Amino acid sequence: MTKIKVIIPAYNEADSIALVINDIPKIVDEIIVVSNNSTDNTEINAKNAGATVLTETSKGYGYACLKGMQYIENQTGKPDIVVFLDGDYSDYPEELTKIVAPIIDHNVDFVIGARVKNLREVGSMTMPQIFGNWLATTLMALFFGAKFTDLGPFRAIKYHKLLALNMEDKTYGWTVEMQLKALKQKLTYTEVPVNYRNRIGVSKVSGTIKGAIFAGIKILGWIFKYSIKK
Repeated sequence: MTKIKVIIPAYNEADSIALVINDIPKIVDEIIVVSNNSTDNTEINAKNAGATVLTETSKGYGYACLKGMQYIENQTGKPDIVVFLDGDYSDYPEELTKIVAPIIDHNVDFVIGARVKNLREVGSMTMPQIFGNWLATTLMALFFGAKFTDLGPFRAIKYHKLLALNMEDKTYGWTVEMQLKALKQKLTYTEVPVNYRNRIGVSKVSGTIKGAIFAGIKILGWIFKYSIKK
């Protein structure tokens, strides 16, 4: 049976985290919530909902994801697939079965949940997000021949392939780094259209001008770094 673990980075998602956890399909072996210096009841609510709760005091999306990976690495039984999912309830956790299906059924290495326009709730993605996704995926297509249409955070990857990527970004560049390294290592990949709704609470990235600017700089930095890397 395929062993699946879910990593959820979370910063002050007390109002949404239990909803996310409760909607994750039962095929998942373990749900790991990494509280990224939360100051509300995120950790308590996640634990009460049945998740394993870790704490990462260094602020940053990548820091939280790396903490979850480190936890898995120290376990005796390794998963076949790792799924990354946000804790704000903007994704539909029950669609995890769609995300992992190409890996289980067709041996694909890496799957992105693509937030296509016709499945997005009005206002669920800001203009900077939409433009940033378009620019990043257009540049990846130009430089690497990629067929990505989104940098969606809801994604699944074979565990051993994830380890081989040697992920390192600590903040906003995590998602694009994974996609660029997947291209460089010639992983097989596909996208699955997913529904997307307005998140609960305020976005820490797209909800602030500072966050949007720094995310854009990080994303473009990774793309140009890999475009000149041999």
